Amino acid sequence: MSERKVRVRFAPSPTGPLHIGGVRTALFNYLFAKKHGGDFLLRIEDTDQARYVPGAEAYIQEALEWCGITIDEGPKQGGAFAPYRQSERKELYRQYAEQLLVSGDAYYAFDTPEELDQARTSAESKGETFTYNALSRGQMKNSISLPEEQSNALLLSSTHYVIRFRMPDNLDVTEVDLIRGRVTFNTSLLDDKVLFKSDGMPTYHLANVVDDHLMEISHVIRGEEWLPSMPLHVLLYRAFGWEDTMPRFTHLPLILKPEGKGKLSKRDGDKLGFPVFPLLWKDKVTGEPSRGYREDGYFPDAFINMLALLGWNPGTEQEIFSMEELCQAFTLERVGKSGARFDPEKTKWFNHQYFIKKSDQELGELLLPLLHIKGVTADLDMAVKVSGMVKERCNFVSEIWDQSHFLFRAPDAYDEKIVSKRWKDDVPAIMSEISHFFETLKVWHAPEIKEPFSAFVTAKGWNFGTVMNSLRLCLVGGSFGPDIFEICEIIGQSETVLRIRKAVDTIKI
Repeated sequence: MSERKVRVRFAPSPTGPLHIGGVRTALFNYLFAKKHGGDFLLRIEDTDQARYVPGAEAYIQEALEWCGITIDEGPKQGGAFAPYRQSERKELYRQYAEQLLVSGDAYYAFDTPEELDQARTSAESKGETFTYNALSRGQMKNSISLPEEQSNALLLSSTHYVIRFRMPDNLDVTEVDLIRGRVTFNTSLLDDKVLFKSDGMPTYHLANVVDDHLMEISHVIRGEEWLPSMPLHVLLYRAFGWEDTMPRFTHLPLILKPEGKGKLSKRDGDKLGFPVFPLLWKDKVTGEPSRGYREDGYFPDAFINMLALLGWNPGTEQEIFSMEELCQAFTLERVGKSGARFDPEKTKWFNHQYFIKKSDQELGELLLPLLHIKGVTADLDMAVKVSGMVKERCNFVSEIWDQSHFLFRAPDAYDEKIVSKRWKDDVPAIMSEISHFFETLKVWHAPEIKEPFSAFVTAKGWNFGTVMNSLRLCLVGGSFGPDIFEICEIIGQSETVLRIRKAVDTIKI
């Protein structure tokens, strides 16, 4: 018998933006598939129509595309197992729900919401928690507790009903999780989950088991919040007679808040100033925007590199991985059981590593549109030169502007603290002499400026540090910036002279 082909799926619900925890789940599925020469499927689980959000599916597709996670089969890509939206497969699920009714593994439940609330209230009054299970189902209104004639009459009268799974009483269900090892659940602690709803749509539990079987999914790799659902899914595979082709289960650890306690949420990002979504998202009701890594200036390969190391480690000191290297190195055995703490500063560090690896040409091309937005007229050569000067101090393209705006615009104010510290009585006269000296230079390149300038300052007997600090103040408005002679070269000879004279005329002690 030949080994089964690896086929995995990422199956989000289109109920809003894709959290980075969901992106990581997609990534780990993708890496596992590519490591083993398998297929990565996208399946949209849109059975919960009440929570469906327009635009969410397109957002998921665009986010995965931006991340470089290539989909082999999906709603947009097609494939041999189409359709890949569960809402387009709903007639299929009904026949499987009916199969479970025939085998006795499921039953009709006619309880109204009011009757269920009453059962909960009654249990709470006794200090108990109501669970719809083997102990309570006999007292509820369903096709097990009611005579067959009455159940049939209710069905014929179009009475509201759901189809529930008939959970066995006091049965140990054991399955191997590829990260956690053998996991055992006792069914006495589980409830009779709804498999099919009154609106004609299946619940997640039925639909995902049916689809995983029909789409020949070999491994289910999902978040640990689904671990409690594993025994129901195993029992469904057994009930359908599909146990021999049941996929292997893996439940990934949570991504934790920066302080290490609790699941990372949008609120954490809002509070601490970082995105928790891959792309910008605008709430469809309020219009409130939520930041995205793409719009915040992160490179997709840096974002993916960071995510890969949240919960997985390669067993080496290597931290920078291309997607190809991740595909080769990834194994489920090196995914941890415990939650992975999210570190926003480390995320910036990853982006910096990718940022400084980019050529000055690439960064200049990325900077040019930003300069145009700022109303700055500059050519590509200028943008490339400036990017090369400041990129070591930047994490994002936007920070190139923060580190170099003075190269494009003369300062319109001067740092008062630096003025009081550096602008002494003799400085204006010294700066005036320097402006005249600069006008005499025939060659305007940093090295050819520095050498004669140094000789000129030395000959005058001026304190070199005082002169340099004061000159920087004239040119940039403060005490920041790269090499001063490179600044002079980039802004040009006439602009250098103009800025010095403006400072002499403007700064008052």
